Amino acid sequence: MSTLRLAPIDPESAELIGRDEVLPAVPAARLAPDWLRKRFASPTAWTPELFEDSLRLSTQAALRGAAVLIALVPRPQGMQVLLTRRNLHLHEHAGQISFPGGRCDRQDIHPAATALREAHEEIGLRPAGAEVLGTLPLYCTASRYAVTPVVALIPAAENLQPQPGEVSEVFEVPLAFLMDPGHHEHREWRPGNDVALNPPALRRRFLVMPYVANGQRYVIWGATAAMLRNLYRLLIA
Repeated sequence: MSTLRLAPIDPESAELIGRDEVLPAVPAARLAPDWLRKRFASPTAWTPELFEDSLRLSTQAALRGAAVLIALVPRPQGMQVLLTRRNLHLHEHAGQISFPGGRCDRQDIHPAATALREAHEEIGLRPAGAEVLGTLPLYCTASRYAVTPVVALIPAAENLQPQPGEVSEVFEVPLAFLMDPGHHEHREWRPGNDVALNPPALRRRFLVMPYVANGQRYVIWGATAAMLRNLYRLLIA
């Protein structure tokens, strides 16, 4: 069976359907390390959101195992989330915002081992001192990965050394910003006229979380935004 070739998507050119201003932001007290530890140690009942990628692929076979690291960095100004911008020359998801992470290896005894190993290889984040809080539900991506998001507190995230072949930039976004649904945009992308690249039946809906800092615009969307949304659902429950 031939592989479907899809044209790149510009998330901010997709139609804006709405924002979630009516949903409450996670209170500041719940973004502190001690509260996060307690929540992951004794999680209350909550319902993950299922996005189109997961709904489309979750029942199909031959998904590849992977894990990503949702690294939470305590700063004087508040908890930060460590994110990367992928190299523009990569075959998959070039230039997109993502968490450090990658495929599971046979020697990885747990998804946390995968996430920490990949973070060390990609951005030079040393696993020593990382405090793994827990995991979020499996997320199936359009690129056919079954991804386990691993949430960890990272006490030291200085002097990182991004692997230039994979990562063009490492940056931080305030957790409070990402845990405020008023910043969560729902967008819908429809294919253009090039049927060879974009089959007419193909349509995608996804979350977009635009963030601006120091004159730089970061567009967090797709699987990364969906995993952050499920972190929101866990913390607000």
